[in-house]
Amino acid sequence: MWGTHEKLKKYWKIVKKIESFENEYKSLTDQELKEQTPRLQSMFKQGKSIDTLLPRAFATVREADRRVLGMFPFPVQLLGGIVLHEGNLAEMKTGEGKTLTETLPVYLNALMHGGVHIVTVNEYLATRDKEDMGRVFEWLGLTVGLNTGSLSLQEKRAAYKADIMYTTNSELAFDFLRDNMADSLEKQIQSKLSYAIIDEVDSILIDEARTPLIISGQGEDYSFLCKKADKFVKSLKKSDFKIDSETKTICLTETGVRKANQYWGARNIYDPLHTAEAHFTAEALKANYTMYRDVDYVLLDNEVQIVDQFTGRVMPGRRFSDGLHQALEAKEHTQINPVNPVDASITYQNFFRQYHKLAGMTGTAKSEAREFFETYQMRTISVPTNRKSIRKDLPDVIFVDKKSKNNAIVAKIKHLNKLGRPVLIGTTSVEDSEELYDLLKKAKIVPQVLNAKNNAIEAQIIAKAGQVGAVTIATNMAGRGTDIKLTPESRKLGGLFVLGTDHHTSSRVDDQLKGRSGRQGDPGNTQFIISLDDELFKRYASIDLAELQKKMSHKYGTNPITDSDVKKLIAKTQQKVEGNDYDQRRQTLFYDDIMRLERAQIYADRQKVLASKDLTEEIKKLIVRSINSEYKAIKELNNKQTQNNELGRFARNTLSLKTKITKEAAISTDVKDLKREAIQTLRAKLAKLDSDELLELERFVILRNIDKAWRENLTNMEQIRRSIAWRSYGQRNPLIEYQATAKNLYKGMCNSIAENIVKDILGLEIPKCQFKLEKC
Repeated sequence: MWGTHEKLKKYWKIVKKIESFENEYKSLTDQELKEQTPRLQSMFKQGKSIDTLLPRAFATVREADRRVLGMFPFPVQLLGGIVLHEGNLAEMKTGEGKTLTETLPVYLNALMHGGVHIVTVNEYLATRDKEDMGRVFEWLGLTVGLNTGSLSLQEKRAAYKADIMYTTNSELAFDFLRDNMADSLEKQIQSKLSYAIIDEVDSILIDEARTPLIISGQGEDYSFLCKKADKFVKSLKKSDFKIDSETKTICLTETGVRKANQYWGARNIYDPLHTAEAHFTAEALKANYTMYRDVDYVLLDNEVQIVDQFTGRVMPGRRFSDGLHQALEAKEHTQINPVNPVDASITYQNFFRQYHKLAGMTGTAKSEAREFFETYQMRTISVPTNRKSIRKDLPDVIFVDKKSKNNAIVAKIKHLNKLGRPVLIGTTSVEDSEELYDLLKKAKIVPQVLNAKNNAIEAQIIAKAGQVGAVTIATNMAGRGTDIKLTPESRKLGGLFVLGTDHHTSSRVDDQLKGRSGRQGDPGNTQFIISLDDELFKRYASIDLAELQKKMSHKYGTNPITDSDVKKLIAKTQQKVEGNDYDQRRQTLFYDDIMRLERAQIYADRQKVLASKDLTEEIKKLIVRSINSEYKAIKELNNKQTQNNELGRFARNTLSLKTKITKEAAISTDVKDLKREAIQTLRAKLAKLDSDELLELERFVILRNIDKAWRENLTNMEQIRRSIAWRSYGQRNPLIEYQATAKNLYKGMCNSIAENIVKDILGLEIPKCQFKLEKC
């Protein structure tokens, strides 16, 4: 796809060139090999292109890999490295050494430009890779940093200054948002976004692309309303609400509305007068009847923590928005934290598209190749395996109900355990993993469990998962970035058996789980044992599931279903969900793209303010702009007296001037006088401050007003986005409506910023505010 055949031919020629240097670099002493780094840098500075230097740079780090790590990249890994260097996506099967492959383009690009970011899905992997692969780069004379959420500002700045930095996708994006909320250059840490390689790129740029990243400010305490709403929804009967299982949307029925009106003392709960009560009731309904503990979230240290549905990992610090998290806290009787307003927001799509060059690696990308190209301009290139895969994927075994499925799973595991084969059991939720653990324990098998509650010991559990007789239950986290290595004994017994207990909504996640077995030509098997009771069918199947189960139960009882139409239902259902998810990602991107230009302009304006050594001239321009804007509005008024009154009000309230507006003078003359007097007042006020105090004051006032207006704009736009879909019922395109509304609100926001800055500056009593800017 995308002309990759021609590219591969070109890449193999470069691979042969790299291989031709093998003996030359192998003969170098350690010191001579290390000296290649400054030599290559010097050649680049003298005008040699980075592509010209690629073969020698790759040959250098390849030999360093051998000496430092005891691993020598195969030709297919050299190929993968070239794919990554060119800003494309390398699809490499599990066990093919993606982490080693990335050392090649990372070294080359760090040599020439520095600031290379290696992005992983969690801090465990970032730390592991920095400790393992970082040694190679340091041996070759480059600096290596690690960026995690626990670092201080100074430690983060040092990590970003390194030639190479290991980090996570969320930490990068949140650092970007925090930088653009900083009140001084000294508090900013992120340097130019030059080159990033994203490991498990489909997880980050596809699976996580549906949800924007949000930084919240100090919010209001709605704990009383949350508790009251929680008490109400828990009193409801099933007939009082209805749920769409596919979309997890829930609403009150007529009887539910009547009960809500009575409970809240309202004539109509959906009247604008009762917006807060209606909103928290809706969130409480979601929390109690569509969100499940140990599936959507877990309780850790008596705190509600989100579980990533694609990786199975807990997402510390992340909270559901719009009051849902507070509703869950009320449901679980934990401390209810304030509902926080949005201070800053960005999607992963728009954050990562800021990089000058972006590349990625994963074992499962082909199905999303078009989306990667359309959104990120990355071509998906499949890298051949070093050794032919001998893993055997066995057909699904399907049962009517969960009980029959679980009995079959336990029987299968007992059989494999008796043979001594290591088994990895994949589940889609913490709840399922714990249920299966109890069933196996009763069968005298005690497995290791890896889920969102204990991912801190992930490395220890995974290290033992390939041993003889090992039985490991894992949520999706075992399917990403983990390598299960076999012992010679377990390899002889047939290798790792991966047993899936439920198909994920995405076939890519299923493939990731399968990929734990059969790495680097190892033997292994995979199989899914599932039932029609599984969440995939209950939520998404476009059939009468109850009728199908009744029919299959009559035909097969507790035996496996062999009906071909039922087997086809799995692929059809997954394709349907994947299509819905794609539409949702596109919609998220469309809406954020509208905000992208506004965000870029606001952040650029902030940066100018932070970098400026003199803001007085800018404030003078804002005074003139503010007066001109008011003059334009006043001219629209027909009555001369009304014009005078409005101009007088503006002079007093915004400009803090006592100028009298005369009936005789033309409005244009009064406006000129206002400009002159406002500038004179500004000069008089600011003359009381020395240059440093003046700059501090001006910067404080400008940033405070920009940030306040931007926060309000984000809140308004989010509310509009949530309600805009209703306009489609009036035969209007929601996206066009959103775009038009955004444009008008942004224009109004900019005028408001200018006016409020002018009002604050001209209204200041300088002696009182001197040295106490934070209280002004």
